[in-house]
Amino acid sequence: MKRWVFIAPVAAFAVLAFFLFRSLWSPAPDLVPSALLNKPAPRLVLPGLDAQSAAFTPADLAGGHVSVINVFASWCAPCRTETGQLARLSRMPGVALYGLTQKDKPEATRAFLDEVGNPFARIARDDDGRASIEWGVYGVPETYVVDGRGIIRLKYVGPLSDAALARELIPAIKAAQANP
Repeated sequence: MKRWVFIAPVAAFAVLAFFLFRSLWSPAPDLVPSALLNKPAPRLVLPGLDAQSAAFTPADLAGGHVSVINVFASWCAPCRTETGQLARLSRMPGVALYGLTQKDKPEATRAFLDEVGNPFARIARDDDGRASIEWGVYGVPETYVVDGRGIIRLKYVGPLSDAALARELIPAIKAAQANP
């Protein structure tokens, strides 16, 4: 009888540890579900970054071309690692790459872009984070693929890598281009 007093907590801990360790490997962090998939992108009118960069508008997102929206910030360390992949996306034919800064000062964002390069055709500011909530952003960086009618087709969470481009973004872009 006294053995159960010692065995029960150990068994309970073992079961709990099993489920906690199992949850570390599934689902993958870049596969965070989004309630906005296959729904229209939020129709928000935001200010542009500065005089050099106008904001994208809802009309831009439904302009007949695929749009890729990257949510980033100058204070985001992983955002620095994806600049090469963003530059590749900006050179894809039929694709418009837009930036959305989250809770960042325009001068800090401009300094960041001057340092790492500016691949964006347009950049909108989300000074208070409300637009990010409308988009369903969990954190920066996040990237969305929006088809030519303004429908969100993919949400990618985390910094872009060459593997993520090949496995997730480029196939989603090609699918969105094939089904205008």
